[in-house]
Amino acid sequence: MEAFSFERKIKHYSNYQRILLVGEGDFSFSVCLARAFGLAVNMVATSLDSRESLMLKYSKALSNVKELEARGCIVLHEVDVHSMSQHPFLIRLRFDRIIYNFPHAGYLLGPFSSERNRFQIWFHQDLIRGFLKNARELLTAIGEIHVTHKTTFPFSEWKIVELAHEVGLYLVDEEPFSLWDYPGYENKRGDGMCDQTFPVGMCSTFKFAKLFHHSSPSCFHLGITASGPWSGYSGINGPHMERPFCI
Repeated sequence: MEAFSFERKIKHYSNYQRILLVGEGDFSFSVCLARAFGLAVNMVATSLDSRESLMLKYSKALSNVKELEARGCIVLHEVDVHSMSQHPFLIRLRFDRIIYNFPHAGYLLGPFSSERNRFQIWFHQDLIRGFLKNARELLTAIGEIHVTHKTTFPFSEWKIVELAHEVGLYLVDEEPFSLWDYPGYENKRGDGMCDQTFPVGMCSTFKFAKLFHHSSPSCFHLGITASGPWSGYSGINGPHMERPFCI
């Protein structure tokens, strides 16, 4: 008996894909996907914050995390994108989609630092480079890394397509991003006033892959069965998987 009788999709994402989300703020984007899928046993959602600091920073973090776990999502805390490919839980997994929305390295000179500052831009580029390098190691052969990012100056100076090329990734597609496509998602500031949103303005989802290939309207079906999307990975038992450890 199959765990999913039919495919459920939201925009670029499907319950037939193994999905890793990184750099989550209050986990509202993960919750948006989970609600669209019904169950979230195909998802791993992570944040740099500890579970305790999340509760202090974001008013809805606790309820969002509880909902994700109730839907079968694995939630991990204190996951650094610079080293996530060596994380003791993630190291043995491979994903079809790895998602990082509005990456931000924080401010070198406090919350009023200028995004136009060259050193600030280098700081952000170091974050993106480290993420892409590690994400590539966790990607399936036909998987994609999705980075949603502002496309206006000075954010365009991050040159994320060039950074991807540096680590052996190639741009598959770039699509305009709209908050309206993701009901319930509340983008959060990465530093300072964490629980506040920010205007996304003009932005795109950049899709990277290990090899050149064209995005297809129909996703690659993994054949998820009652054993779950993580069958074949030691210690993960599909819809009745063990509770995730939080480091």
